[in-house]
Amino acid sequence: MIDSLFSQVSTNAELTMTTALLTMVISIVLGAIISFTYRKTQPNYTQSFTLTMVVLPAIVAIIILLIGSNIARAFSLAGAFSIIRFRSAPGDPKDIAFVLFTMAAGLASGVGAFGYAVLFTVVLCVLMFVLKVIKFGEKTATQKLLKVTIPENLGYEEAFDEFFRKFNIAYELRKVRTTELGSLYELVYAVTIDHLTNQKEFLDAIRTRNGNLDITLTMNPVTQEY
Repeated sequence: MIDSLFSQVSTNAELTMTTALLTMVISIVLGAIISFTYRKTQPNYTQSFTLTMVVLPAIVAIIILLIGSNIARAFSLAGAFSIIRFRSAPGDPKDIAFVLFTMAAGLASGVGAFGYAVLFTVVLCVLMFVLKVIKFGEKTATQKLLKVTIPENLGYEEAFDEFFRKFNIAYELRKVRTTELGSLYELVYAVTIDHLTNQKEFLDAIRTRNGNLDITLTMNPVTQEY
């Protein structure tokens, strides 16, 4: 029984309605499992993407069933799909991995390797949940951009050194420019802030030193030129 589940159907076998229905049902179920895993392990997702992951394995499986071992049919389908243009921005690497995941499930179902399709899907879904639980690869510190305006009578070289040391924040002064006809300075720091750091207390400390002038702390990692 187990050997039959993990045996691959020959590509020369005649396509029957029973085989087609079984393949579609299994591929849709696997797609639903993968989509569920994606929704539970990713903080942000769209409904359209989760629905796509449900139907994509079935689409791939149908293509494999239609092609079979017919080389001419394979070239015909390749030519038909070559006219499709995908106009979407590059996705998140995790999204791309899940797309490949669903396609692999569809391919395995399409060739009749149902046992392997189920096995691989279960193992990889469990892996995704484990990586989510242990927070694998999660950053403990994030580099951000801090812009501080100070009066001209405040020396900018070491103006906030004590606060950076107090809150254990690594920093680098990247840019200094004058504003308001030279009466104010704008300092631009690249700071690395740990996730345990109280950012409000840190900014309040900066405000006490710069006279409550403008302060800007970006909430996204630094990716721009200064």
